[in-house]
Amino acid sequence: MSRVVGWVRSLLAPLTRTRAFRWLGPRALPMAERLTRRLTGGRVQVSGLLVPSLTLHTVGAKSGEPRASELMYTPDGAGSAIVAGTNFARGSHPGWTHNLLAHPDAEITVRGRRYAVQATRIDTDPDAREAAWLRIERQWPGYRAYERDAGRQVRLFRLRLVRELQAGRLAARAR
Repeated sequence: MSRVVGWVRSLLAPLTRTRAFRWLGPRALPMAERLTRRLTGGRVQVSGLLVPSLTLHTVGAKSGEPRASELMYTPDGAGSAIVAGTNFARGSHPGWTHNLLAHPDAEITVRGRRYAVQATRIDTDPDAREAAWLRIERQWPGYRAYERDAGRQVRLFRLRLVRELQAGRLAARAR
């Protein structure tokens, strides 16, 4: 199965860097993800069919309201994941990165299970940043081109699992 997924990824990766995908992706994928999340109770994600995917639950940096974003992630050892704020190669950082900067304590849902995480920026250390990009591109070849095409330094975060998930922590903080 992993050979098939690798082969499909190598075929699809160049398509994700096209102008058409960058226009269509931000419009169609969030809608498809929300619908799939509702239908499967969060156990399946459209993006998760090809790459490891999670739903990141944050508190809005300005609004204080709960937010959810479906993201590709790259496993980074026991209990950690790397996420990249590529925003489909747009010139601005995605909202979820602003949320993590303001509120690094967050939660993720992976395959229907919710976990508490703490986010730390990777991009402040050039060596760690380079190592993270190499790991990401082993999973999705050419993904770093989004950074070049966006004309900005993409924010990279490491999400580390927190031992205990306090029920409703985000909801309480948003009030």
